[in-house]
Amino acid sequence: MSTPIVSIIMGSTSDLPVMSQAAEFLDNLSIPYEITVVSAHRTPDRMFTFAKEAEGRGIKVIIAGAGGAAHLPGMVASLTSLPVIGVPIKSSNSIDGWDSVLSILQMPNGIPVATVALNAAKNAGMLATEILAISDQEIKSKYKAVREKQTQKVLTQVETLKNQKEI
Repeated sequence: MSTPIVSIIMGSTSDLPVMSQAAEFLDNLSIPYEITVVSAHRTPDRMFTFAKEAEGRGIKVIIAGAGGAAHLPGMVASLTSLPVIGVPIKSSNSIDGWDSVLSILQMPNGIPVATVALNAAKNAGMLATEILAISDQEIKSKYKAVREKQTQKVLTQVETLKNQKEI
C-alpha cells in the first residue's frame, strides 16, 4: 500500500458512516489515505501528536469530521500548516447539525478551515483531490474525468427528459 497523502480523522467511530464517503471517493481515484479516530476532547494528547507529526509522515491534506461542538477541525488546523477540511456531522448530541456547522465555519482569522456542507464528506474528498491536483498531473487527470462523467450524466438526463416529452 502507498504512503497516505490524505488523512481522514473523526472524533469517534459513530462518525464513520459519514466520513467513509470521503474514503470511498479517494479509493475510486486510487489516492492513498489513512483513516482514524482522533478526539479533540477525549484524546487531546493524541490530537496534538497527530497534528504536529502529520506533515512529516507525508500527509498533504487533512479531512476532519466532527459533530456537536466540532472542535477537532479547528484544533488540528491550529497545530499544523497543512490544509484542513472540516466536515460538520449531524450527530446524536447535535443541535440539528447547526452547532457542528457553526463551530467549524466560524473559525477566527488566522486559523482557516475549509468547511463543506453538513454530512458532506464526499465533497471533502473532492476538495482534497482538487488541492492535491494542483501539483499532481495524474490526480488532476483523474479528477477531470470524474467531473466530466458528472457532466455527461446530467446531459444524458436532459436528453432522456427531452425524448419523453416528444413521445
